[in-house]
Amino acid sequence: MRRLISTAAVVTAAALSLAACGTTESASDGSDKAADQIRLTDATGAKVTLDGRAKKVVGTEWNVVESLVSLGVDPVGVSDVKGYKTWDSVVPLKNTPKDIGTRGEPSMETIASLEPDLILATTDLPASAVKQLKKVGPVLTVRPADASDPIGQMTENLELIAKATGTEQQAATLDKQFEAKIAAGRKKLDKAGLAGTEIAFADGYVASNQVSIRPYTDGSLIGDVNKRLGLKNAWKVEGDKDYGLATTDVEDLTGLGDDVRFAYIGGESSGDRDPFAKNLTKNSVWKSLPFVKAGDVHQLPDGIWMFGGPESMGAYIDALTDALTK
Repeated sequence: MRRLISTAAVVTAAALSLAACGTTESASDGSDKAADQIRLTDATGAKVTLDGRAKKVVGTEWNVVESLVSLGVDPVGVSDVKGYKTWDSVVPLKNTPKDIGTRGEPSMETIASLEPDLILATTDLPASAVKQLKKVGPVLTVRPADASDPIGQMTENLELIAKATGTEQQAATLDKQFEAKIAAGRKKLDKAGLAGTEIAFADGYVASNQVSIRPYTDGSLIGDVNKRLGLKNAWKVEGDKDYGLATTDVEDLTGLGDDVRFAYIGGESSGDRDPFAKNLTKNSVWKSLPFVKAGDVHQLPDGIWMFGGPESMGAYIDALTDALTK
């Protein structure tokens, strides 16, 4: 983790930002600032007070950045801007934010130089990093995923960020649009006779010439969306408590049923090799799988962030239902 630089400019910026977290003048002094304050409680239980709706916002993780963009707020700072543009191109940045470093190690110096009204972080960021961020400006921390209620967590995060930025109306519109996407997608699948179809969604990567496959179980956001669409998750492995993700290999795919449809996002535009379309084409186990033989392997378009918000999930619904009903 980069240490916070101790220049006079940064210290001044941090002091100004911290002052924004404190109480404003009392009403008895003739100030109406107290009435404009926004008081929030984040995922860690921390109380966050803003003097008004946040306008200069930094996002340390792509899901909170997507929420900002969807709500009509252009972030002034984003972690790994190039990576966001690659993996979340369906919700493109509309401005040119400052790159603040990697998602796991944001630059405190760069963030301080932006003098943000608010820094959006997630519980994936180490507590020590969040502690440093709080020396720079107000920090609102969200839980990026919850396998017990993935869609509920997505919605909760969007609404909390909307409160901080004064965009509650936009959040309500996004929620309605997402529900409409679910309803339309379910109707489309039902009409095609695909209600209750087993689906296995995954991504994969290659390490030391070995293909590792990452199943998205019912506890994943995509798994929850699939369930809402009336599909049945074919994965029998257990996912982690936050993202609902698991790890398996090609041999374990033989345990999937004969009528399973397989879908994935390959990440071709990121420069990664697509393990399903390239590395496994000569693998005898892969070629023997029923869904491979039946041509029921569906590569969905890149740029749909699998851990994003309502707009990413809406794009996923469109892509999946189009692929399954061709």
